[in-house]
Amino acid sequence: MELLASMRFAIALLTVICIASVIGTVLRQSEPYVNYVNQFGPFWAEVFGKLNLYTVYSAWWFLLILAFLVISTTLCIVRNTPKILSDLRTYKENIRAQSLQAFRHRAQSSLGEAPEAAARRMGVVLAARGWKVKLQQRDGAEGAAPAGWMIAAKAGAANKLGYLAAHGAIVMICLGGLLDGDLIVRAQMWLGGKTVYSGGGLVSEVPPQHRLSERNPTFRGNLLVPEGSAADTAILTQPNGIVLQDLPFAVELKKFIVEYYPTGMPRLFASEIVIHDKATGESQPARVEVNHPASYKGVQIYQSSFDDGGSLVKLQALPMDGVSAPFSVEGRIGESTQLTRATREPGAAPEQITLEYTGLRVINVENMADAQAGAMGNGDTGVDVRKVDLGNPLSGLHQRLGAANKHDAPQTLRNVGPSVSYKLRDAAGQAREFNNYMVPVDLGEGAPVFLWGLRESPAEPFRYLRVPMDAEGTSADFFRLRAALADPAMRERAVRRYAARMVDADRPDLQAQLGASALRALMLFAGAEAAQAGREPVGGLQAMADFMESQVPAAERERAGEMLMRILNGALFELLQTARERARLAPLPTDAQTQAWMAQAVLALGDAWFYPAPFVLQLSDFTQVQASVFQVARAPGKNVVYLGCALLIIGIFAMLYVRERRLWVWVSPAAGGDAGNATASQATLALSTNRETLDTDKEFEQLRKLLLGKE
Repeated sequence: MELLASMRFAIALLTVICIASVIGTVLRQSEPYVNYVNQFGPFWAEVFGKLNLYTVYSAWWFLLILAFLVISTTLCIVRNTPKILSDLRTYKENIRAQSLQAFRHRAQSSLGEAPEAAARRMGVVLAARGWKVKLQQRDGAEGAAPAGWMIAAKAGAANKLGYLAAHGAIVMICLGGLLDGDLIVRAQMWLGGKTVYSGGGLVSEVPPQHRLSERNPTFRGNLLVPEGSAADTAILTQPNGIVLQDLPFAVELKKFIVEYYPTGMPRLFASEIVIHDKATGESQPARVEVNHPASYKGVQIYQSSFDDGGSLVKLQALPMDGVSAPFSVEGRIGESTQLTRATREPGAAPEQITLEYTGLRVINVENMADAQAGAMGNGDTGVDVRKVDLGNPLSGLHQRLGAANKHDAPQTLRNVGPSVSYKLRDAAGQAREFNNYMVPVDLGEGAPVFLWGLRESPAEPFRYLRVPMDAEGTSADFFRLRAALADPAMRERAVRRYAARMVDADRPDLQAQLGASALRALMLFAGAEAAQAGREPVGGLQAMADFMESQVPAAERERAGEMLMRILNGALFELLQTARERARLAPLPTDAQTQAWMAQAVLALGDAWFYPAPFVLQLSDFTQVQASVFQVARAPGKNVVYLGCALLIIGIFAMLYVRERRLWVWVSPAAGGDAGNATASQATLALSTNRETLDTDKEFEQLRKLLLGKE
């Protein structure tokens, strides 16, 4: 009991809870388990899972420590409250007169008035200054003449009340946190037969054992409502799945409003909703904004973020093999389409590919100051404006910590237009994720480029294929060049044109040599030479580098590489002109703009060898349907926590800034005469306080002057 009720034990528990709370703040809670595997790896994800670090505030060890803290603090209150209340009622007027000589703050003086008159005067003076005063008349040893008067006064009793308020506040805050935490939901799962749902399908098809009652006293979940529809079931995320929370009302989203700054960053999120009561059929309109929630029947409705509500997208499939014909496909975000792709192997069954439409982002805000550094090429750095909290707390720690004189790097934020994300899933269930921008983006590299991103898993950043925009504002020239590169006849024709343009007609031998070198370069770049040799086709700049390493001595590689690249660029330019001529288009001028386009196209053609999909889906049109994401919460412990916080502030201020003081004045008749001079007395003043400060010395001097009347 002494251990549980000790202050040292309570402080130790509070320290452990603070450390656990830091973990729960830094590590995002109740995320899907796969997110933690991607972030920490299988081993540490399993270790952290065993320690319940993904649900710190509902972990058994956290609740156990919290329970011991509540017990310890409650015992402290129970043990000390009677003593404190008793101390508040007593004045300690029975103190011995001789004991006043042992106090640090003491003074003696002779007074020219009778003891009773002096005592009553001092009592009036102290009461006027806010002291609570009690007078005690003491008789002599034989019980005859009065021996003197003891004046006992006290002030600053709120200091002791602050102790009770602060400790009671800790108990209230802990209890309120338990009420609003995940404990009630876990208790229903432990005792009520509720289980986590980890499957798929429609919300209406989820069995009752995965649903919580409308009478659930406390919960906090997310509610996604598309425009023009209603929803009445919130989703409570658990580490291994979800639990559904039925609401006593349905939320209908009439209109979602989002306003942007000129840079494309969001300025306002708002939802015009109608709340439909299930029991009464009553409808109540409301508006929900960030930091301005709506409330209905004890349930708070917060604006959390917004998402896609099933937008219709039209995609143009651009084959990457340079042979197949383009085709169009359309679908809704959140749905999927089955595609059939013919294989090149004779007699093989067609390949089945599932196209999953995963997202449409109409606004993409990029920091163009980092564009030339290749930020967009190395990862998905776009700001997802659907999030209300646009900053990652982990990546933004450097902005909040460190020296006060630091400054952030300059940013140039710009909206680069819509993008669509999708997944291509093969028959084995393996999927790759793609993110393609609709319009070209100027990265300051000479020509605007189409950004087509992909990643193998959600743990990886997007890697982007940069395809330059042609004079018509499309990627048609790039695909013409790629198709021509895969055509042997077109390669030979382009080589002849290139040799004829670079060498005079009277030097057929040099033309033949240059043509052979150009054809070799094109075949290497197109991967045709490796295919003819029966090896795995490898093209692009990687094939050129492999050729130089195997065929050219190290001392001559730099000069030979420069010459080979000049020949390749010239041959590719003629190949593009030949392809445009076949398409009955005007030839491109040989100006700086064309040169910049060709430089970017050569890099894109080389990178295209590492693009694993058979085609690119370019967003051609869309019809946006927005959905609002609300956080709905019933938090009965909120008021308890607020009251606890108020008591904690009051208690701490009372303990820190209110000093408990006790004052005693012993007034006795002056020495001489029979029982002393009736018109003269001797006074002894003493002051005690629970905390010695400079103000104590100052106050004692003031009281000495007021009561004893001497400088």
